[in-house]
Amino acid sequence: MQTVFKPKIAATVNRKGNAWRIAALLIALILIFILSFVLGRYSVPPGQLLEVLAARVLPLEQRWGDTVETVIFQVRLPRILAAIMIGAALSTAGAAYQGMFKNPLVSPDILGASAGAGFGAALGIYFSFSMVGIQIMAFIGGLAAVALTYGISLKIRHDPMLALVLSGIMIGSLFTAAISCIKYVADPYDKLPAITFWLMGSLASIAPQDIYMVAAPIMAGMILLFLLRWRLNVMAMGEEEAQVLGLNTRRLKAIVILCCTLMTAASVSISGLIGWVGLVIPHLARMIVGPNYRVLLPASILLGGGYLLLVDDLARLLASMEIPLGILTALIGVPFFLYLLLNSKWGWK
Repeated sequence: MQTVFKPKIAATVNRKGNAWRIAALLIALILIFILSFVLGRYSVPPGQLLEVLAARVLPLEQRWGDTVETVIFQVRLPRILAAIMIGAALSTAGAAYQGMFKNPLVSPDILGASAGAGFGAALGIYFSFSMVGIQIMAFIGGLAAVALTYGISLKIRHDPMLALVLSGIMIGSLFTAAISCIKYVADPYDKLPAITFWLMGSLASIAPQDIYMVAAPIMAGMILLFLLRWRLNVMAMGEEEAQVLGLNTRRLKAIVILCCTLMTAASVSISGLIGWVGLVIPHLARMIVGPNYRVLLPASILLGGGYLLLVDDLARLLASMEIPLGILTALIGVPFFLYLLLNSKWGWK
């Protein structure tokens, strides 16, 4: 009898343990969320912050200036929400890709989405488009790059996964070269610095309308991936095993790629290129809750959102001038990934 029931007991204990871990990650994200309102060059005490937020739903007397509300709702809230959404989107896309490709080195830009979005943004800056126009160009560029990658991979008959990765590397290199061409001919006193700074990644210019523009594609991608979580578990076993179990792997890959591309392109369109989030955070989530996508996706969402929000707080506070996010995520991500390389055994089960 003990032999029969031990696996069930172990599974129940593991499920409860993961539930507590997810709850702890959610609490950590909420704490970082509140802390991010308080931190900054314009001081907002925690008590005043709670009072201002409560006044939105309760009839409280206003005992603060209009400047405080402007800082909280027009400056910090959009930036905080953008950091959470972008971090969650990149880490979720990275987790989905790593399982689908069965490769721990895969990140959301593996199919050229980031390079394509960077090219679109650089083109928009070169032609002096408005900020909204630049964001739209970046979003279209990211979608176009992945569409090219997927279309080319369909023409290669042998080893579809390898064909997809190699096609992504080639298309990414092509769009990176195109970005270099635009930088070479851009005005060195005006447009070249703007392109260079955008490519480093930043949330300094986030506005409330940016949140409205990217919320739909990011949420749609996350919801679809969560609905496909058990299929992702099967896909992580290998494409042949998934086909034996009755999955249409070609259709599943197309849906996963579409979801990840929507999230990545939307994120990059408003933040610029922010690396290492989609590569490192899924590994950290896998270390905490395991490889089961039922809990791995929520863990990646919470970890990614909290991580990028914390990095953005550091970017605002570490120096007199704001540090680009791409620099900080690389400085933090590279040592952590080296630690994983030296101390972890790669595997998905």
